Amino acid sequence: MSETLDFDATSHTVTAGRFELHYNEAGADKPGTPVLFLHGSGPGVSGWSNFAGNFAAFAAERRTIILDMPGFGRSPELKWDASYPVVAAESVNALLDALGIDQVDIVGNSMGGNVACETALAYPTRVRKMALMGPGGLAENLFAPNPSEGSRRLFEFLQKPTREGMVAWVDTMVGNRKVASDELIDTRLAAALEPGAIKRTMDIFGSIFNPEFRTAPLWTRAESIKQETLLIWGRDDRMLPYEGAHFAFRHLPNAELHVFSKCGHWAMIEQRVAFDRIVLEYFSRED
Repeated sequence: MSETLDFDATSHTVTAGRFELHYNEAGADKPGTPVLFLHGSGPGVSGWSNFAGNFAAFAAERRTIILDMPGFGRSPELKWDASYPVVAAESVNALLDALGIDQVDIVGNSMGGNVACETALAYPTRVRKMALMGPGGLAENLFAPNPSEGSRRLFEFLQKPTREGMVAWVDTMVGNRKVASDELIDTRLAAALEPGAIKRTMDIFGSIFNPEFRTAPLWTRAESIKQETLLIWGRDDRMLPYEGAHFAFRHLPNAELHVFSKCGHWAMIEQRVAFDRIVLEYFSRED
């Protein structure tokens, strides 16, 4: 299989319960548990922007689905009636129903890791294993600043969306600045500046901070997540600092931890080849 797959050729939409969802899919003829990718929450993000580079490697071995979660990419928003990760977990369950998939392995980056955990808690039989890169919500920082540098740059961009702001935010996502090419910056900026994109993102964060939707923090529920989980962290992560890896590793009952040096928040991009190998090997282990 080629190193990259075509977006349009793998693009699909589906009505799943109350959701209209866009996803990319390949490898439908492959054996084993399907793999579902869940993206993060940054400006201009979509499933494709996070995982296009990993798609072919996974689809060569498993049925692989990259989801645009509600309100991101080509999946429209809806009226948020609960905190976003809870609603997004509902959308994952609805997607699996619509596609006739009983169970998946989930790869979740940042907020996608949070959504993966909420899915594992709310719909435990649907999730076999997880690989989570810098997952949101699974730790409370004791030493690193709160909010983190990456979070501050994120909201600075949302309040004043400029190319300079995008450059500053992307810089906090990576340990290797060569990854932050002009093409990557311009692509993410164009997506972030599409009509309504900033408002959708702010509404999503608004649901997370809405006191009416408040639930127990995810990290307080970590010990109830029974699925085998591979935690992946960049040692130089400035969005969700590395210290959080040890909290999550200690409290998840069936966790392993892999740390990349010279790597920030985007391990799947910065360490793509090693990331693909490690996660595929982990998912392929016998139970």
